[in-house]
Amino acid sequence: MSEQLEAILNTCLRERADAYTAKAILKEFPTVKDIMNAGERELQLIKNIGPIKAKQLSAIVKFAKYAYECNEAKFIITCPESAYEYIRGKLEPLEVEEFHVIGLNTKNVVLFEEMITKGSLNSSIVLPRDVFNLLVKRRCAAAIVAHNHPSGFPEPSDSDIILTKSIVQSGKMLGIPVLDHVIVGHDEYYSFKEHGLI
Repeated sequence: MSEQLEAILNTCLRERADAYTAKAILKEFPTVKDIMNAGERELQLIKNIGPIKAKQLSAIVKFAKYAYECNEAKFIITCPESAYEYIRGKLEPLEVEEFHVIGLNTKNVVLFEEMITKGSLNSSIVLPRDVFNLLVKRRCAAAIVAHNHPSGFPEPSDSDIILTKSIVQSGKMLGIPVLDHVIVGHDEYYSFKEHGLI
């Protein structure tokens, strides 16, 4: 895996196959997850990585995320597991908590997915109005919300349960049902729908 990553990084940065730069990046950020979470300033601490190469690598990561989202544009969510499969690639690698909303049409086709808030290692502040502003603007028929637990354990906290109840209630008032809240852990998830909490 590391050899493949090294080859990909060399190609992206237009370096020779035996160049030092990719090896140095992988020494500091040995996995795809680490690279995705590396900021431009962190990358510039590596020898031979200046502002231009750091910006170039960050742009490639952003493009990869965008391409993934475009590829998933017609994804149909049929069950909690499919919601997890849709969102896990965006949330599972993260080292801080993010809260996302997924807007659906009447046939549960994904219309959009967007981050609402980004928090610390174990928390983010979410307001229901921020969730539903996007859903109303984009004329969604339903929604699924999701966030990650960087600890890797997806069991909900008390605050997760309280927040979910608030969002579900807001959805009922606005006529935009919240079908599920999925918490993403490491290779596992927790679905409020599966556990009868929605």
